[in-house]
Amino acid sequence: MISAEDIIRHIRDLPSLPEVVVELLASIEQEDVDLHQLAAKITRDQSLTAKTLRLANSSFYGMQCKVTSITQAITVLGLHSIRTLVTACSLTRSFAPGPGNRFDFQGFWRHAVGAAVAAKALAPHLGQPADTAFTAALLHDIGTLVLVTRYPAQYEEVLAHRAQHDCQIGEAERAVFGLEHALVGSMLAAHWKFPAAIVRAVANHHALTEQDLTALPLTIHAANTLAHALDLSGREDDLVPPVAERVWRALALSDAAWMEVFRETEAGFEEMCQILVD
Repeated sequence: MISAEDIIRHIRDLPSLPEVVVELLASIEQEDVDLHQLAAKITRDQSLTAKTLRLANSSFYGMQCKVTSITQAITVLGLHSIRTLVTACSLTRSFAPGPGNRFDFQGFWRHAVGAAVAAKALAPHLGQPADTAFTAALLHDIGTLVLVTRYPAQYEEVLAHRAQHDCQIGEAERAVFGLEHALVGSMLAAHWKFPAAIVRAVANHHALTEQDLTALPLTIHAANTLAHALDLSGREDDLVPPVAERVWRALALSDAAWMEVFRETEAGFEEMCQILVD
């Protein structure tokens, strides 16, 4: 078993997000963002710039003209989308597997990207901002990576427990650690100063309160389930988490709406993975 204090100590030892991402997250509540200065900061990171431009030019955003600079990307896509793109690119390179770590990092990120694409498709049907939903869903399992990289031996026990008992990963984590990745992920999201709505969505994406049924956590919960149901991670042992009746009632999507969400998710998933994961 591990304590919250021990988790916090490990989180404080993790690399910080790039300064430009911290600034982008802080700017969510601001109206007066200097876009030229922001573009200059993003451009200093060549890898981040290259990935952001690839995303901006992907079919996911359906641009009619080729975007060739960060300044142009901000102009044509808007600050909200750029915030999402830059944050996504930074998150997917924040953790690296240690020597001998057998955890399926690629499968992890494929699932995260699948949930993010599904959340972006679901959000308009549920009255949630699509870009915020994308970021929250991409982040929803990030606590798993804290556990995997900081406690690799114990996480091997988690995977063994899950295989032996054919249970959800959260149940196996509680058996070994005494807590699960959703709590750890919310602690990391708070440490990285993500907005409170995203922190809550990460914390509650497996266990929705009544308040969550009309808020962002519902979107992330549903997107996570959808990504598992579509087997987007490619893992042979992927399990679809159960969906409670009250959640289905809260979602209240028509068959036509669900089919639209399925189509959008499957259409955008592989291209997004090629940029962010592969």
